[in-house]
This record gives sequence, C-alpha cells and structure tokens, in this order.
Amino acid sequence: MVLYPEYHKDIQSNNTVYLIRSTKDLSDLKLSQKQIKYIEKGLKDGGSCTINNYGKFLGVMKPGKLKQPADREAIRKFGASVYDEVAKVCDKIQVESDSADAIELFLEGFCLASYSFDKYFTKKKERVLKGVYTSNAKVNVEDVQHIVDATCWARTLVNEPVSYLNSPQLSKDIEAKCVDTDIKVEVFEKQKIESLKMGGLLAVNKGSVDPPTFTIMEWKPKNAKNKKPIVLVGKGIVYDTGGLSLKPTANSMDFMKSDMGGAAAMVATTYAACKLKIPLHIITLIPSTDNRPGGNAYAPGDVITMFNGMSVEVLNTDAEGRMALADALSYGNKYKPELVIDAATLTGAAARAIGTMASCVMGNAKDEEINAMIEAGDATYDRVVKFPFWDEYKEELKSTIADIKNLGGPNAGMITAGKFLEHFTDYPFIHLDIAGPAFFHKKDSYRGQGGTGAGVRLLVEFLKRKAK
Repeated sequence: MVLYPEYHKDIQSNNTVYLIRSTKDLSDLKLSQKQIKYIEKGLKDGGSCTINNYGKFLGVMKPGKLKQPADREAIRKFGASVYDEVAKVCDKIQVESDSADAIELFLEGFCLASYSFDKYFTKKKERVLKGVYTSNAKVNVEDVQHIVDATCWARTLVNEPVSYLNSPQLSKDIEAKCVDTDIKVEVFEKQKIESLKMGGLLAVNKGSVDPPTFTIMEWKPKNAKNKKPIVLVGKGIVYDTGGLSLKPTANSMDFMKSDMGGAAAMVATTYAACKLKIPLHIITLIPSTDNRPGGNAYAPGDVITMFNGMSVEVLNTDAEGRMALADALSYGNKYKPELVIDAATLTGAAARAIGTMASCVMGNAKDEEINAMIEAGDATYDRVVKFPFWDEYKEELKSTIADIKNLGGPNAGMITAGKFLEHFTDYPFIHLDIAGPAFFHKKDSYRGQGGTGAGVRLLVEFLKRKAK
C-alpha cells in the first residue's frame, strides 16, 4: 500500500474518511442534511459510520480520547474496516483530520489490513486500490510506512512454507532485505557453528537434511545513545515436527512453519530500527534449523553440552526452541549487553494461559524495563502480560544426571521455559513468549489470517521510548 503525505495536483478523489472531534464538525464537511443525520445516528450507535454509494465512499469516525489504548486501537480497527470496504471499489482514498496522531493510527490499521500473502497463487487477485492520501502535513507518513513494511515482512517470513524458507534461505532473505541499509549481516554456517560448539543448535539440527545457520545483524548508528548494545534473540525454528517426541495434538503440525515467529519479529524490528533511525546500538542473533525425527535425530535421554559448557538432559525433543535459543543467549554474553530480549513461539502453555490476545513477558531485568515493555504493548495493542519469574521455578529444571533438564513440570510451562533460558545469559534479561498471537487461523481485523508480525510494533515502540 502506497502512502502519500500530501495531495498531488492531479489527484481528485470523492472517497474520503474524516476523523472528527465533535459532531459539530460535520457542518464543515459539505454534507447534505440527510447524510448528517445518518452519520450522527451512526456515531451515536457505534462511534463510526460509512456510506458507500455508487463507488463514492464516505467514512466518519469520532475517536475517543487518544490517551486511552482502547480508543487508539479503535481507530486502527476502523482503518482496517474501511480498507475492507474500499479495496475492491476505490482506486484511491484520502483521510483527513486536524489530529495527525489519529490519521497515523488510521493509516496503520488501514495499511496493515491491506497485507496479503499471495505468492503461490497462479492467479493473483486484482487490487483496485492503489494509494491513500492525506493533506495534513504533520502526519509522519514515512514512519508509519516503515513500521507497516517491517511488520508485513515478518508476516511474510512466517507465512513462507519450509519448502522455501529453510534455515539457509532465512539467512539469505535477511541478507537480501538489509543489502541497501546500514545493517551489517554475518551468517555462520554449519562448520562455523560446529567450531563454536553450539551443542543445543546442533542437537536440534541432527534430524534434518538442511544445515543450521546462525545469523548476526548489527545496527550501530553513529549517534547511538547506549554505550552497551541491546541484544535481541529470536527463535528461528523454520519448521517443528517435535522431533522424536512427535507432536501428539491433532493438526498441530499444520502451521509449524510459524515456529520461527520470534526470529521474524526480531529481524523485522532491527530492520525497522534502522529505517526509523532509532539511535540505539542493536545486535540481533538468530539461531535457525528445522526440528525433524529423521536420520540421527537427538533423542529423549540424551545429554547435550551447550555453547557455554553446561550439560542439558533432554527429556522432550519438542522443547527444542530453548535449546537453540540457549546457545544464542550464551553467545550474546560476549557483547556485554545493557539488556537482552528474546522472542519465541516457545510454549503451548503461553497460548493456553492467555490465548491469542497478548504475549507473555517475564525476566530478571529491572521492573522499569518490564513495565516499559508493558506500556509499549498497551500503546501499540501488541500487548504483553507479566508473569512471575521466581527462582523457585528453577527447582523444576533440576536433573539427576546433568546440570539441568530441558523440561519443567506439568504446570507453568511458559515460566519454566523462561527460567531455562535465564541459565544462559549473564545480563538483564526479558523473555517474550509470543506463541499465542504470532499466528492466527482466522482473520482478526488488521492482523489478518496467518502470520501476524506479533512483537514487531511492540518492540519498535519499546526501543523508540528507550531511545528518548
């Protein structure tokens, strides 16, 4: 979707959306009395109203106080609903308001709703709508576009099947996306990973015919405000069968191409940080492989020596994401980071606990960092819910034959998984389990169906606020 910050002289459109502060503003819109009465009733009943008459579209919304997260989200969802109405009948649409903030929220929802993954259709659906315009010069169209582009890139990575997006291809796609940016990308291939003795990543890869990769991205602007970098780590399991602990739940493998949603979130966040010129030094680490039961696949009962030298007893090969993430977290210690954040579609427990409405957040970072993540989630409606991170949960990970085991008890699986990861980083740590909102089986407003890009807008907002 193309955004334009101002009118072009050759653009004439009867398709307009108005975001007004009061119903009194309707008198300024050159509407008939019949239209005004109809809109007033619509605003009273639901806060918004649309009229689609012979290809001429009119949309009106009276947002609530923009300081309230729910009111801001309502504008995004209104933007998505307008897109659904006009996409097939209008070639262009303009949105007007004296509030630049309201327009930006509308554009975010509108443009995210325009995303579709149609790569594999032999016949593409024709898109009539070509662009959206505004005359409000205060609207930061470029920033909206960068955030939308990054989120949609994350969605595409998640939606790609493993028949295309295996681990080497994921690294290639990251390199290709960053080629014209100031992001440095380095890819470790299997021989390098073996020389580093990344036992967790290599163990998960043993059942695969494709080699693993370990991708490092670095965004280091000259005006970076942090002396020590922020390290982002994303789970890059491009497909997960569960390994020899084959997934038992019916249909649970059908969407396991999405198990690299954490990697997608972190690489897209780094890309957005560069495009938005966020003045923070960021290093992003992506350990990647698929998890299959073939060949010499690692097995329950195995003891694996990790990158940091710890031994891990494997009780379940479907707890593979934490094995790969652990090596990446240990590797991240070399940077002596200010803060470490990981994102992963890590546990079904997270989804069962809070559903698809939010991600789970926990960690040993300062309360102000965790609270800042919660606030960023509220602002973007890419929300997070804080879970306890008490050391007592570590008791669940004690092994009788190794330093720790890769599986906790039957309860609080999302927390014991986070505590497992904590063993491998020496620095302030925030863990995001995005298993619930990373992939939707049916459309949900601007989040659509399939990969949602969960975590991208959340983390971009978190980093923007941190830079301030």
